[in-house]
Amino acid sequence: MPNTYLTRSEGAGNRKTFTLSAWCKRSSTGSSNTIYSNGTNGDNYFFIDFANTNKFQCLDIGSGSYQIRMETNRLIRDCNGFYHIVIAVDTTQSTASNRVKMYINGVQETSFSTATYPSQNYDTNLNNSNTANIGRYVIESSRYFDGAMSYVAFVDGQQLTPSTFGETDATTGEWKIKTSPS
Repeated sequence: MPNTYLTRSEGAGNRKTFTLSAWCKRSSTGSSNTIYSNGTNGDNYFFIDFANTNKFQCLDIGSGSYQIRMETNRLIRDCNGFYHIVIAVDTTQSTASNRVKMYINGVQETSFSTATYPSQNYDTNLNNSNTANIGRYVIESSRYFDGAMSYVAFVDGQQLTPSTFGETDATTGEWKIKTSPS
C-alpha cells in the first residue's frame, strides 16, 4: 500500500547500543525502499533501506557527514519472499567491524561495497528523542517502503543476533520468524 507508514516517538535512550529487526517483502526493485528512519534534519539522521541499486544499506549522518555507511555487495532483488533484516549496533566495541553488524535471513553480511564504521562510543541518531518512521524516509517524506513488513522490532541497549527473532525451519531449512522471540 503506497504512502503508508508508522511513526513512533522515541525517548532519550541508549544511542550506542541497539538492535533493529524487520521482516520485509519488496514489491519492486530499482527504487529506494526505506524500512526505518529518524532524524532532525538533513545533517543528523539515521536510516536503513533497500537502495535504488538493490543493495541493502544502513546510514547514520551526524553533523552532515557519514558516521555509519554500510552497503552490501549482495543484491536484494527477490520480490516473492520475505527478507529478515537485522542491524545490530554497539559503538562501545573496540573492534570497528563489531560496532555495526548487518544480517539478512540469519546470515551476517561481511562483503560491502561501502563500509564506514562509527568511531568508538559514537552516539547515533537513534534514541535521540526524535520521531521514528517505519516505512518512510524521514528526510524525503515522499519516499515510502513499497512492499509488506511484519514484526518490526527495536531493542534498546542490546546488540542481538538474528536468532533472537528467527530460526531455521527443521523441515524446509528456510529461515523463519519466531512467534515467541527469546
